[in-house]
Amino acid sequence: MKIASMVARYLLGLIFLIFGSNGFLHFIPMPPPPGVAGQYMGALFVSHLLVVIFLVQLLGGILLLAGRYVSLGLVLLGPVIVNIVLFHAFMAPSGLPMATLVVILWLLTAWSVREHLAGIFAK
Repeated sequence: MKIASMVARYLLGLIFLIFGSNGFLHFIPMPPPPGVAGQYMGALFVSHLLVVIFLVQLLGGILLLAGRYVSLGLVLLGPVIVNIVLFHAFMAPSGLPMATLVVILWLLTAWSVREHLAGIFAK
């Protein structure tokens, strides 16, 4: 289980490092999605919220890859992953398999540091 969680952490960190960097460097061409999903992404772009989202993705990915402050990286990426899943579930279902993979990787990584995340659920 230790090896699986380590592989999951590296994969998750790599995914968010690449896509967070792509938000600034544009090395992966990503045309705007059609319909409501495109309007939503357009609103995020115009309001500059995508800059914050890409920064959080980049920081979370770096923390996971560095192996330091993994719990903080997971806590930062948690809300981003929830929004990714909801975006793909309701507006762009073609990306749902990748979003599901990211959720599984997050859960595997979180399981390996569950004692550090236990404080979040304390009364």
